[in-house]
Amino acid sequence: MGDSELPLFPFDTPAELDAEPEYAKLRRDDPVPRVRLLAGGEAYLASRYEDVRRVLSDPVFSRAATSDPGVAVLRPTRRDPYLMVSLDAPEHTRIRRLVARAFTTRSVEQLRPRVEQIVTDLIDAMETRPRPVDFVAAFAQPLPALVISDMVGAPPADVHMLRRWMDITLSVTAHTPEEMKAAGEEVFAYLGELIATKRAQPAEDLLTRMIQARDEEDKLSEPELLTNTYLLLTAGYETTASLLASSLLTLEQHPDQLAAMRADPGAIPGAVEEMLRYIRIAKGVLERVATQEVELSGVKVPAGSSVIALHYSANRDEALMPDPDRFDIARQTVQHLAFGGGIHHCLGASLARLELCVAFEGLLRRLPGLRPAVSPSQVEWKHGLLTRSPVALPVTW
Repeated sequence: MGDSELPLFPFDTPAELDAEPEYAKLRRDDPVPRVRLLAGGEAYLASRYEDVRRVLSDPVFSRAATSDPGVAVLRPTRRDPYLMVSLDAPEHTRIRRLVARAFTTRSVEQLRPRVEQIVTDLIDAMETRPRPVDFVAAFAQPLPALVISDMVGAPPADVHMLRRWMDITLSVTAHTPEEMKAAGEEVFAYLGELIATKRAQPAEDLLTRMIQARDEEDKLSEPELLTNTYLLLTAGYETTASLLASSLLTLEQHPDQLAAMRADPGAIPGAVEEMLRYIRIAKGVLERVATQEVELSGVKVPAGSSVIALHYSANRDEALMPDPDRFDIARQTVQHLAFGGGIHHCLGASLARLELCVAFEGLLRRLPGLRPAVSPSQVEWKHGLLTRSPVALPVTW
């Protein structure tokens, strides 16, 4: 196959589908295909669970090398030497260790009362509005934006502005490079001022803990603080908002599973894990570069090649579980890769799980009849992003 005949990635899969049909075919017939990238250049895709897990965890696959000149990536951006997700060990290890000291499971769990209050307030506001209500604007987007902004200590009045900047900076083709650059400069200037405020007036929030985090005589530098605060803001926003909105459509198509969640709130944590496994939110996890020739499912990947791990394909690998295309909230826990893996496993996984569980606990208790007010074919989806998310989702109850 000539280079011009290679399939184009990301695939043009209808956004309303929870799975990409192409992935099952890849896993069966062509598990490590070479593709052209929409942004230019070529890459290999890893579609099987064991291959994806290896790409995410084996040091032979480098994240730092994706910043080298001429490397094919999904979303060309300038290299940021201070950003955790752009680094390999040991540089990554040092920064992540310091950030993780401020972002512990215990500190996240302490947020539960605040998350519960935000969920209550958002549902209260929904109940005052005429139906149908846009679930995306009224609940799915505000919840993670308010939670993560609250965590870093940003004033509530600034949340709308932060959301607007994040929507632009997370774009692939939805906004121009100039718009993305301007939004990035604005959000970084804002965060720089916020860090200065927290340093002068420490508070009980994540940003203050990041400023104070030390490992012997080491601590986060100013650029490290700035870029990784931005990372936590963006990573904690779009994917959680996307899953909240998309999950309502999935549950509407599986009424027996929704009924089981309503009947037993204790089933909600398991349901959240199944949603994370089953519902595709992103095109692929962060690219890697093979630093030496490596073999995946019998395919030799040359040194210097870009490799994209298809984690939502891995989550439906028949080798991982029986009947992987069935949505089953009672499924025995499997090691899904929705949060990635290896040293770059999502630092905010516990926060996302907390938000999703509290959200469904509140929604199913307060609005037990909650359901989409339109058919799936009437839902408009966002374009030009690496994430899959409805523009709006009218709901009633």
